[in-house]
Formats: sequence, C-alpha cells, structure tokens
Amino acid sequence: MKKGILAIAGLAAIAIIAKKAQKRKAFVRGIFDEYDVKERTPFGFADRIRTMNDEDYNSLKEKVRAQFGRGCCKPRTAE
Repeated sequence: MKKGILAIAGLAAIAIIAKKAQKRKAFVRGIFDEYDVKERTPFGFADRIRTMNDEDYNSLKEKVRAQFGRGCCKPRTAE
C-alpha cells in the first residue's frame, strides 16, 4: 500500500518537472525566434546579444528575468 502511494507521488513529481522543463524550452525557443538567433547554442546567443542595441538588450533581459527570476535573491538597499 505504502509503495503504491510513493510510486504515484514519484510519478506526479516527475510529470511536474517535465512540464516545467517543457515550458522553459518553449520560452527559450521563442526568444531565439523573436531575436532571430540563427545558431541555437549559447555561443550563437552570445553573438546575437553583442550585436543588439541597448533597447533590445534591456527588453530581452526583462523577459528572461520575468520568466526565470524567482524573487528569492533580491538586492538589498542600504538603509
């Protein structure tokens, strides 16, 4: 009985992790398409960032922060 419940919980956890990974992969694919990154590697992405102007770079940075930022490590201001 206990093994069955643990197996079901384990499968549910794996399904949640797989769904989250799929969403992240789709987001990154969308970023590559939106910013016209030809080479789908970190090096190709870095090359594209080097050719961006400041406005495009800041837009990209905000999208990535909104998607992947957790909010746990916020910078502290001096009081």
